[in-house]
Amino acid sequence: MSFNSQRLQFSGHSGATLAARLDLPNGPLRAYALFAHCFTCSKDLAGARRVAAELAREGIAVLRFDFTGLGSSEGEFGSTNFSSNVADLLSAADYLRQHYQAPSLLIGHSLGGAAVLPVARDIPEVRAVATIGAPADVGHVLKNFGASLEEIEKTGSAEVDLAGRRFLIRKQFVEDARAQRIKDSVASLRKPLLILHAPLDQTVGIENATEIFSAARHPKSFVSLDSADHLLTDPEDAAFAGRIISSWLTRYLAADPPQGTGPIEHVRVMETGEGKFQNAIQAGGHRLFADEPESVGGLDSGPSPYDFLSIALGACTSMTLRLYADHKQLSLGRIGVDVSHAKIHAKDCEECTEPERSGSGRIDRFERVISIDGGVSEELRGKIAEIADKCPVHRTLEAVAKIRTTVKPGSH
Repeated sequence: MSFNSQRLQFSGHSGATLAARLDLPNGPLRAYALFAHCFTCSKDLAGARRVAAELAREGIAVLRFDFTGLGSSEGEFGSTNFSSNVADLLSAADYLRQHYQAPSLLIGHSLGGAAVLPVARDIPEVRAVATIGAPADVGHVLKNFGASLEEIEKTGSAEVDLAGRRFLIRKQFVEDARAQRIKDSVASLRKPLLILHAPLDQTVGIENATEIFSAARHPKSFVSLDSADHLLTDPEDAAFAGRIISSWLTRYLAADPPQGTGPIEHVRVMETGEGKFQNAIQAGGHRLFADEPESVGGLDSGPSPYDFLSIALGACTSMTLRLYADHKQLSLGRIGVDVSHAKIHAKDCEECTEPERSGSGRIDRFERVISIDGGVSEELRGKIAEIADKCPVHRTLEAVAKIRTTVKPGSH
C-alpha cells in the first residue's frame, strides 16, 4: 500500500529490540510522523498500514513500530504498561532524530492515541498531534478485562482473553492505567490537535472524543469517521482518515518548493504500488495521481494519461485566450474549454490534409469546445478560434515532437 516500506529495528525503553517499519514517499520528503498502534495490536494492523500509506503519498514518512512484547518486538508483554508504551514512543522519536529527522507529527490509534498526548510535550520538534478512536481515560482499557480484573487485583496477575488472544496482565498494569491523567496532558498540550472518532465505535465510545476535545485548547479539530469501526477494517475508512490527517497537517508544515525550484525541477511520476496503474505525480509543490478507469483495471483515483493531455490542451487554450484578451483590452467573460479525445480512422478526419487522410491507421483527435460567459460576437468567435490554435500545447500536439529517453544506470 505504501510507496516504499523499510524494515527497521531500534532499542526500546527496556533495551529490548523493537521491530519497526518506515514508510517513505517516493518524491521529496516533507516531514516524519510517528504512529502508535492500539492496545495489543501491532504496527501491521491493516488500518495502520493504510493511514501510513496515505501520508507517505503526501510526502510524509511514517515510522510505525511494535511496542515491547507485541508483534515482532522483543520483551515480555506482561511486564509492560501504559507508561512503558510512552517510554517506547520516546525511544522511537530519539531513533528518528538520530538517524533521520525528529517527528513533526504524532498519530495514535485507540490506546496509542492516549499515549501520544503526554508524549507530545517531551518531543519539542512535534508540530501537531492526531488521535483516532482514542480513550479520554487510560482506565477505559480495563473494561476489556471483564471478570479477570478482580482476579488480577486479588492474585497479582491473570491471563486475559483480548480479541481471541490470551495475554498475561499484572497488577502493576492496572495500577499504572488508573494513575494516568490524560485530560491533564491534553489541557497542557499547546500544540494543534486533530481528533478523529467514529460515532458508532463500539470499543471506545464517542463520548471520549467529546471529553478530549473539551479538555484541549485551540487550535483543535474534530472529524467524524461516520460508520467506521474501531479498527478501521474498511479500507475506505482508513484511507479517509489518512487523507484527512495529511490534509490537516499541511497547515503546520513547510510547503513544497514552487515548481522548478525544488529537488524535482520538472515532473516526477512513480508507481505507488497500489492497484495496477496508479502513479504518484509531483510537479513542484503539486501532488496528484494518474490512473486508469476501473473498466480497464485501474482504481480511477486520478486522470488517465490521455485525460492529462486533454487537461493540458484545455488549460493552455484558456490561458492563451486570457492573455490575448488582456493584451487587446477585450472585455471577455469567463472562459471555459471542454476537451474530448478519441482515436479515429485517418480517412474519417475532416480536418486532416489529403496525405494524412490517406493513411491506413488510426489517429488521435482532440475536440475542443470553447465557451465564453455572456457570449461573443460572430466576428470575435472567429478570432477566438484563431488564437486558440496558437496555444503552445495545441502547436506541440499538431507538430511532430521529439522525445529523448535515458535509463539510469543500475535500473532493474
